[in-house]
Amino acid sequence: MSKVEELLAKYNSNGISTIKLADILDYEQPSKYIVSSSEYDDNYDIPVLTAGQTFILGYTDEKDGVYKASKNNPTIIFDDFTTGHHWVDFDFKIKSSAMKMLRLKNDKSILRYIFHSMALINYVPTEHSRQWISKYSQFEIPLPHIKVQEEIVKILDSFTNLIDALNEELSLRQKQLEYYRDQLYDDLFKKTKGVDVLCFSELGKIERGKRFVRDDIKTHGQPCIHYGDMYTFYGVKSNKAKTYLDRDFPKKMRYADIGDVIIVGAGENNWDIGVGLAWLGDEPAAVHDACYIVKHNNNPLFIAYYTRTTEYHQQLKKCVSEGKICSFSAEGLGKVTIPIPSLAIQQSIVEKLDAFESLISSLKEEIALRQKQYEYYREKLLTFN
Repeated sequence: MSKVEELLAKYNSNGISTIKLADILDYEQPSKYIVSSSEYDDNYDIPVLTAGQTFILGYTDEKDGVYKASKNNPTIIFDDFTTGHHWVDFDFKIKSSAMKMLRLKNDKSILRYIFHSMALINYVPTEHSRQWISKYSQFEIPLPHIKVQEEIVKILDSFTNLIDALNEELSLRQKQLEYYRDQLYDDLFKKTKGVDVLCFSELGKIERGKRFVRDDIKTHGQPCIHYGDMYTFYGVKSNKAKTYLDRDFPKKMRYADIGDVIIVGAGENNWDIGVGLAWLGDEPAAVHDACYIVKHNNNPLFIAYYTRTTEYHQQLKKCVSEGKICSFSAEGLGKVTIPIPSLAIQQSIVEKLDAFESLISSLKEEIALRQKQYEYYREKLLTFN
């Protein structure tokens, strides 16, 4: 018999009752904690949070209206429209009024237990309306004796603590990669011999892709690259497409051949926009019209890695047209400069950066595995007869 089973037999031998979230959680409106300026800087101290997937939007130097949270006095931030939520145990400000801060009403339950339990509430809003008061707070969760809650939290936190540690390691390795990558290309710009500095237009032909929509996408057929997947699915290289078009799709499509670099030309901000993908597939890939295909005679990964450097983005930003969607033209991309050393040096740089990418990929796989383990045990421990 496990420790949890022993505690259940001792303290909940007659069964476990359920309780509405509204009966155990108080909420606070966010108005006085909203950040005034969106001029964030990593050198500032106070994080600005969203209850969505991004979580930390940036850091502010504003000192007034800071929500006070700590290890001993944590809170759950709750997105009132999406029902997304995060555990927070540090001081913060928030970006939007569409959030609530949740804390315990009494000492008969453990906030961390409730946080884990909320993940098992199977509810997805179908309309854009505030959710906490009208709907979400009325959901019920099982509430065993507090000793049982403590043991469940102890077990589940052993998984989340490991995941947090792995995420910290991942963040460190990503920062190392960014620094080292910038340094390698900056050093090339400084060399006066053996390195040509060319515009992208001098590398070869720059073609814009042709339009297709999500409804055109199939599960097999002609490989295609949609611009949205450049942000969410692809990394610096790929030899397999995520999506496909019918083989008889209009032949006016433009294709990336093996070794071409695909550069995304539209996005939600002026920083992520412009990242490149080295296409290494065995057959051509149809490219969306919000992307550009760069034909060239260089190492494709050398170019793709460069499109992730600070120097590249600082240059490209000058050519970006900003609005609801940021974009740039082929002419603008063509003006961006890139250092071009010998193919041997290009390959050496690619190998060094590939080593970092391999380590980062391994960490991501480990995190995904630990997350699945956590979700399995969360389901097992929080599902009672």
